[in-house]
Amino acid sequence: MADLSEFLRKTSAFEGLPDDQIAWFLSQSKEMELKAGDVYARQGDPAEAMFVVMEGKFQWRGEFGGQAFTVDLEPGEVTGVLPFSRMKKYSLNGRAVTAGRVLRFPAAKFQELVQKMPELATRLVGMMSDRIREATRSEQQRDRLAALGKLSAGLAHELNNPASAAKRATSQLRDMLKRVRDASHELGRRDLTAAQRAEIEKLEASITQADGPPPDPLTAGALEDRIDSLLRGHGQNDLWQLAGDLARRNFKPESLETLFETLEPDTARAALVRISTSVEISGLLNEIESSTSRISDLVRAIKEYTFMDQAPIQNVDVVKTLETTLTILNHKLKKGVDVKRDYTQAPVLVSSFGSELNQVWTNLIDNAIDAMGGKGELRVRTYLDDGCAVVEIGDNGPGISSDVEPHIFEPFFTTKGVGEGTGLGLDTVQRIVRKHRGSIQVHSKPGDTVFQVVLPISENPS
Repeated sequence: MADLSEFLRKTSAFEGLPDDQIAWFLSQSKEMELKAGDVYARQGDPAEAMFVVMEGKFQWRGEFGGQAFTVDLEPGEVTGVLPFSRMKKYSLNGRAVTAGRVLRFPAAKFQELVQKMPELATRLVGMMSDRIREATRSEQQRDRLAALGKLSAGLAHELNNPASAAKRATSQLRDMLKRVRDASHELGRRDLTAAQRAEIEKLEASITQADGPPPDPLTAGALEDRIDSLLRGHGQNDLWQLAGDLARRNFKPESLETLFETLEPDTARAALVRISTSVEISGLLNEIESSTSRISDLVRAIKEYTFMDQAPIQNVDVVKTLETTLTILNHKLKKGVDVKRDYTQAPVLVSSFGSELNQVWTNLIDNAIDAMGGKGELRVRTYLDDGCAVVEIGDNGPGISSDVEPHIFEPFFTTKGVGEGTGLGLDTVQRIVRKHRGSIQVHSKPGDTVFQVVLPISENPS
């Protein structure tokens, strides 16, 4: 017993405690000698004991919440169930990594321990609080990484589409440039008058610079037939693609008649090939411009979402943060979610800690999309009320059941499977909202669920 008493006095939990208290603790404890691989606590068994590692190396190992966990223990550490803990069953397996010894103190004696060793009880409660705080921090970090992974996957898809379109258009552009160059060389070999050159250039400019709205499909189809008929009537039987391109630009076939009247057939054909290719090049350039603009918009949204290169605390426009979040989540919205916006006209500014409000909107919007099964009506509303900004995010999903609703803001509570949702958790949402001196409520019934976030507006809007 003497060596055990001496060992306990050197551990942080028992340091400085009276001899009689340490003696009582040892009298209620059982020394266990274990070989490498021996189990001292099994996952799922009732949590009936606290352990003090005396000698050797031990581990808690197993799966919890869909994640694999390993916790290493060294001599002097106190583990297992602690006083005032709500643990009912061991959540992991306790196993000896090497041969060693542990002291096993029964949980049934905790009430006596609190009375006889109040200082130890206080230290153990502090130790338990530290472990809960660390576990919560690790869980939040894991959830944030999971959320970041999902957002990154969606953004990668959103960026890949315009990038692929731009790459494809660029590849086609090389072929088009060769065709237009060959056609230009062919025209260069012809003895054209200034009037003929001017007619070709005028027709080409009128087609490539057309920027009006395209005709409806029925009108475009009829127009294409007329242009194709005109071209065939002049011996141009293989320029059907030009007929389609011209029809989509609402080009009138009468304008081609002048070309055929002023040029002999082979020259007219060379001019039409150049015009046709110029039309295709114009379309490819528009596609590249649209794709790169989409990429720029996404990059800007990412910077705004993360508040990259901006102060950590600043006044932010609530509507702007909502729109940025909707842009980031567009890959989920476009699959069948109809977004209904109802924003206050005047800018609504709140003092925000970096991108934390965007995390709130991401979680609430993502939850709404999941609740609707990816298809339905998402309602986003903002308004002012008594010096506060109110943001409401609603959906027409099945609603939150009455037995679930009281628990949705509790830490680690979820109705989703492992790997589903953003993982941020409504408890994190609630903490962020409270950090901004705000509040969050939910009102739910079948077909109408609304999360309402109330935030004080900025006192200094400048």
